[in-house]
Amino acid sequence: MRLILKLLPEQSAPPNTVDRHHVQAMIYSHLMGTQYDGVHNTSSFKFFTFSNLFPGLEIREDVPKNLIISSPDEDFIETLAEKLEPVERLYLGKIPFRVQSLKMFRLKPGKAFITDTPIVVPGRFERFFTFYRDGDINYFIERLTKNALKKYGAFTGETIELNGPLFTKMVPYKRKKGWLDVYVRVHFSGHAKTIAGSLWKRLEFNIEPSTRTFYSFLLDSGLGMLNSLGFGFVNPVR
Repeated sequence: MRLILKLLPEQSAPPNTVDRHHVQAMIYSHLMGTQYDGVHNTSSFKFFTFSNLFPGLEIREDVPKNLIISSPDEDFIETLAEKLEPVERLYLGKIPFRVQSLKMFRLKPGKAFITDTPIVVPGRFERFFTFYRDGDINYFIERLTKNALKKYGAFTGETIELNGPLFTKMVPYKRKKGWLDVYVRVHFSGHAKTIAGSLWKRLEFNIEPSTRTFYSFLLDSGLGMLNSLGFGFVNPVR
């Protein structure tokens, strides 16, 4: 399930003024006093992710922005929506936004995903995988698949066997000189950390009756690591 917030900035700010930790902190602050009060302290999967602020990168006063939060846990989304419903103003970092509206909705997985935020997986030599350093698409797919199956099992208590690869076709976004890696700066308690990931134009898969629930889960849980920091957020492609 998903929750879209329509927000109106009350001041202008340059790109990257609001980072993923600011959005995560806003979500956690509005879960205080609910059954999800302690979710930020859990070391296991948190089963939610979120999009970039869109459209555009720059924040301009009185120019609307949207934020989508997704989770396979419908109670999580409903609880967050209930807490945000009476809120007229919220802060992402130091930037105030007026809450114009919020709406819950569902999406079907379709036949492919497109990434809105980078997919992060563990690296072979560093904490985070990069194609520049690790250079092994098979390793990337192996880690991505292992994460998806483990996450699904942790949420449902069930195991699933795929009759083939996680994705049958993978088309990446390429940067200048053909580079696939993207780097995102996230701030924690005044300290900046660089997180490496990759963006994908198309991640195709075969939907079967036995895997429909699995891919629906991935659509809302996100792909790879650090989903609760907004990494691995995907949208369906028809």
